[in-house]
Amino acid sequence: MSMLKRFDVADQYPLFYLNYYGRVAWRFEALQVCADKLRRAFEAALSLGHVDIAFYCSIHVIKNSIFSGASLRSILKEIDYYLHLLKTYKIETARTFLLIFRETVSLLIDNGQATSIEATPFVGDLNDPGNKLRESAFFHKAVQCFWVGHTERCRYYSEKCMPILGPLAQLTTYMSKFYHALNSLDLIRKKNSTKGKEVARVAIPAIRDAAASSDWNFTNKLRLLEAEQQSLRQTHRKAIPLYEAAIESAKKSGFIHEQGLACEKTAFYFMRVKNKEKALEYFQQARECYFQWGSFVKVDFIQKELDGLNPNK
Repeated sequence: MSMLKRFDVADQYPLFYLNYYGRVAWRFEALQVCADKLRRAFEAALSLGHVDIAFYCSIHVIKNSIFSGASLRSILKEIDYYLHLLKTYKIETARTFLLIFRETVSLLIDNGQATSIEATPFVGDLNDPGNKLRESAFFHKAVQCFWVGHTERCRYYSEKCMPILGPLAQLTTYMSKFYHALNSLDLIRKKNSTKGKEVARVAIPAIRDAAASSDWNFTNKLRLLEAEQQSLRQTHRKAIPLYEAAIESAKKSGFIHEQGLACEKTAFYFMRVKNKEKALEYFQQARECYFQWGSFVKVDFIQKELDGLNPNK
């Protein structure tokens, strides 16, 4: 910022922030930092009259906030603030992206029961290769299906999404690899499907490379994938420390949603090895994490598992 001021181009800093914190910094900076910098860039761009830049910043704010596990209610409020402003500025592409994000957040909170709105994103023909909304539409469908446990549908949308994302080193590509791989490992376990092994084989080295650049953003994801892989191989002495490392790493990074996810996966692991006491312990931790995140869909899911383990309560 000081260099921009020195050369009298301070009005260009929102664009610089958009390009750096929106497209590059996730490799080196905490996702929470990226979201905060982009939020500042949004306000600056709007005050300078750079409306298009401002709302592209808003899209990246929400994306980074979702990926970093920010409070879902806070994200929903921020999306609605941007949508309100767009009634004046009328940038249809930004509005559509924000509505796609909103659908995901609303589903995660309460399956849209009290948080949905009448406006829905118009994404056009998703079979049209020229449709620029395909990537976001397919990715968010995959994410939604992942979190609610629809494994087959998650695989379907992930397979639709991955070829569009391609090999580009963007944040959404890595997040898609993470969700697709975890989901595929679940499918291997549930349906003895061998197809998912290749997904995990490709994803784990990619996430490992990302973790080498950003321990903060990716190590917890790597450890959870490794734990699930070792669990499938039934190498218990390796799986348990990896689950614990995934939980601790997510906690350190402030990713409350992925801390909950790691606790949930750990609980299911202990259920499979018939350790009810440990399963209860980790399900309770998962429920608390999901409550803090604001996902009552996940809280209810975990509560059903707890009730199954405690039928008399």
